[in-house]
Amino acid sequence: MKRLTDHLIVISFDCLSALDLPVIKQLPHFQALLQRGALAQQVQTIYPSITYPCHATIVTGRLPNRHGITSNTLLQPGRSSPDWHWHRRDVQGTTLYDEARKAGLTTAALLWPVTAKADIDYNMPEIFANRPWHNQILVSLLNGSPLYQWELNRLFGHLRNGLSQPELDDFVLASTVHTIQTKKPNLLLVHFTDLDTQRHLHGFSSEEAMAALRRHDERLGAITNALQQSGLYDHSTLVALGDHSALDEAIAIKVNVLLRKHGLLSVNTKGKLRHWDAYCQSCDGSAYIHVKKKDTATLQTLQKLLESLLQDPESGIEQMLTGAEAEKRGADGTCAFLLEAKQGYYFLEDYEGAYLRENTAGDMDRKKYTRATHGYSPEKPDYSTIVMAAGRGIQPGTIPFIRLIDEGPTFARLLGLDLGDTDGRAVEELLQQ
Repeated sequence: MKRLTDHLIVISFDCLSALDLPVIKQLPHFQALLQRGALAQQVQTIYPSITYPCHATIVTGRLPNRHGITSNTLLQPGRSSPDWHWHRRDVQGTTLYDEARKAGLTTAALLWPVTAKADIDYNMPEIFANRPWHNQILVSLLNGSPLYQWELNRLFGHLRNGLSQPELDDFVLASTVHTIQTKKPNLLLVHFTDLDTQRHLHGFSSEEAMAALRRHDERLGAITNALQQSGLYDHSTLVALGDHSALDEAIAIKVNVLLRKHGLLSVNTKGKLRHWDAYCQSCDGSAYIHVKKKDTATLQTLQKLLESLLQDPESGIEQMLTGAEAEKRGADGTCAFLLEAKQGYYFLEDYEGAYLRENTAGDMDRKKYTRATHGYSPEKPDYSTIVMAAGRGIQPGTIPFIRLIDEGPTFARLLGLDLGDTDGRAVEELLQQ
């Protein structure tokens, strides 16, 4: 298959929404990219629409139930901070970076989700120090390219403030520019989370979120400039995309509180989870209900409870899918049920306190009590993301609609690669023939 470009740079601006188009069209570097390239105005995300399943979909062209990353986190009931799907081994089937390596192309990835211990030439994976005895830099070094990451931390580590934003993305930007200039990869995957963080903490249209969009415009400009200075600009394709949108919310739903009341999970005298027959795993705007054993009594109790919540207009629950119905939507078909929250609501895994908990201005735990979130069904209104691309192999213009599952096959086509049996298609309308 013919390669259409020598260098593909994919920039993921986490939580970039189709609703952001009027804003970014006024920002100089996004404006320049749009003027010389192509735009898909509406990109339908996947279900559940959270970061790790989305990014696995982008590089595989498959739905979550086929690539295996059906949630951000592992099912670890009772853990206050569950581990995430950090490792490449969790992804089923091939990926864009796997196929690029097979073809002899040089690959690089900076904080791209689900790439820990992936076969990537220059890899700084997104992985957290999730144990008290873990060191963040050491955990990253052990799960990516050690010498490459050591160099980046030596040169740019002073820009970081742990995982805080916008400092983390400033570090990622400096690392990206350095990688372009010194490594000249054929495939570069970059993940920026500043916008997503600000929307979670402050709300979808907050000034903090708008400031993050302006910072992202400057980051896009710096990357474009790096391509020009390194001599790659005329031989490269630059893609800027989002993985999902977000919706403002104010009330947390804690289904595990009700499961506890109905005897489906129990805690000890210290409030620690002791036993569970059923458990609600949050995907923010949606949630899986898992059962240890799909016995008739447990399923009947669960279904009766959940149906009563569906009938209650104050429950915050909009829809309930069976495992089979979830499978048809591309989600985890092994769940007993999949719940969708109404707009304004989202799910937590807590099993203490009240079933509903309204956010207040004084909330200190901002990881839990957020102002906007995602994870909802892609069928929610005004909930699309976008993709922009310019450079080698790209046909300038605007197309109204594609799906997130189409991006991987399209990127593979640009590099002359084949991702095999995907759920999406290469969007030929975006490509120069």
